[in-house]
Amino acid sequence: MKITDIECRVLLVPDLRQDITSSAQDDIVVLVHTDEGITGIGESDVNPWMARACIEAPGTHTMGLGLKEMLIGENPVDTERLWEKLYVGSCMNGRRGAVIHAMGAIDMALWDIRGKAAGVPCYQLMGESPRTAIQPYASLQPNGESYEEYKASLVEWVLRAKELGFHAAKLEVTLSGPYNHSGLDEPDEKVTETVAACRAAVGGDFTLMVDVQYAWPDADTALRTLRDWEELDIYFIETPLPVDDLEGMARLAAESPVDTAAGEWLSTRHEFADLLDRGGVHVAQPDVGRVGGITEALRVCDMAAERGRRIVPHCWKTGIGIAASAHLAAVTPHCPFIEFLPAELTDSQLRQHLVQEDLQIVDGEVRVPDQPGLGIELDMDALRRFEQD
Repeated sequence: MKITDIECRVLLVPDLRQDITSSAQDDIVVLVHTDEGITGIGESDVNPWMARACIEAPGTHTMGLGLKEMLIGENPVDTERLWEKLYVGSCMNGRRGAVIHAMGAIDMALWDIRGKAAGVPCYQLMGESPRTAIQPYASLQPNGESYEEYKASLVEWVLRAKELGFHAAKLEVTLSGPYNHSGLDEPDEKVTETVAACRAAVGGDFTLMVDVQYAWPDADTALRTLRDWEELDIYFIETPLPVDDLEGMARLAAESPVDTAAGEWLSTRHEFADLLDRGGVHVAQPDVGRVGGITEALRVCDMAAERGRRIVPHCWKTGIGIAASAHLAAVTPHCPFIEFLPAELTDSQLRQHLVQEDLQIVDGEVRVPDQPGLGIELDMDALRRFEQD
């Protein structure tokens, strides 16, 4: 089998809001075509125009090759070798950031082809003794023009998640900091008040996580709040500090009563080595597309296992990435949850419509897709409806 073409489709919702922190409004869908009629599907959480340029740009020398041109004529099922070919060939311009994120979409599509060609779901090609069901958590974003509306909205969302069968949810409580899009500017005591209100609403038998979106400038500020959360039984605090403050993260890992989680923005196992070893995080959160695809995400999972840490993949795109996260979790025993936002809990049109059949929650779990490849099918009408030039 040979790769004959790589197609990049840039998608955008019609009601785009640039003033909020949500990448669920756009997407890069990569379709890898082969001479045997098998097409692989992938996506990545990155500016889609940037990703398309990384894939389609022609190379100029041996250290600055284009991703697409390196793959035409190659055997798509040779995923590990192709990952290294792309990494080495783009090393002068890539190695991290947008180029790796674009590689992630391609690699996801190659794994989809690999499973389809073998006639088995991807997880059967990834590891031994896979699980067929995994536990999702609902990722919840509140709204409201006042603090009281914001808090009430989040309580309503978490109760709705519990009604839908979730046993866990992550609360976005971003009332300050560089990525606060609520329009509010509240003291950290209000963060604690909001988390406590959600805990009181769902009771003690429901797992709660909290994401503050890099809100606190340093470890001292973070610890002043986190030390008040010991009785709230929070599973982890996500992205409490600026992404490059590894020393601060290490201090939180040592002193906070709440476990630390991070990694959504990181690309390659090399950045995760720093996060795990210097930052000391308890929970690593590779985003399958951003980290460099399934191939690289599996390597990060192995690194976490060697260090006795947990994996909880980040996923804020469509059913494509959710399916990839589910397959990854299936072969990762130290992955207790995946991020999962069903259509009932999101206002993202891409999340609602791009993939034809969504994963379903049964008894607090979702079943890993058992069709060949990633096990998803695009709604081509939705793809065309959202596509941009």
